[in-house]
Amino acid sequence: MRARLALYTSGVTVELREVALRDKPASMLAASPKGSVPVLVLPDGCVIDESWEIMQWALRQHDPDGWLGKNDGYVDAAIPLIIENDTAFKNHLDRYKYADRYPEHPQIYYRSAAEIFLQQLENRLRATHFLLGDAMSIADVAIFAFIRQFAEVDKDWFAQAPYSSLQRWLEIFLGSERFAAVMKKCPVWHPGDPPVIMTNKGNL
Repeated sequence: MRARLALYTSGVTVELREVALRDKPASMLAASPKGSVPVLVLPDGCVIDESWEIMQWALRQHDPDGWLGKNDGYVDAAIPLIIENDTAFKNHLDRYKYADRYPEHPQIYYRSAAEIFLQQLENRLRATHFLLGDAMSIADVAIFAFIRQFAEVDKDWFAQAPYSSLQRWLEIFLGSERFAAVMKKCPVWHPGDPPVIMTNKGNL
């Protein structure tokens, strides 16, 4: 999701190939043997298969909203948050979402562990509109999709949780036309299928 948001915002035109991870296409595995998504194959054959790296590549092609910051200042400032989001928080999130697969602890245990990061974000958002200041940055976009997943696990609980600033921040993304555009469902791709193109010509 965060890779798509950055690509769409940059105005780069891409061919989307939705895949079923239980039946990974040979072309995907040839491009990226680790077999996870996303995978971006550039026209020159270069492959980027980490979403955080795809975001930076896309925005360096065109960054109309200044998400990278001056001299990549937002990227540098975001790195500690991204590391925690992509490691400890994601680990707790996965267990919270799929608690039945991790019966060594009850679901609330994983939720409580994840809340340590939520509280960090809440503290930042009480001070400024977005995570790195009063303007949206690459940090917000990179972390948003994971907070959305967390909120979806138990919507009623999240709605009454003491994270009013985080809830407000999340709604900014969920209510945006940009989010709606990148959330459009695509059929699972098979060799020979016509291309599904994602582009945002307004930013070209």
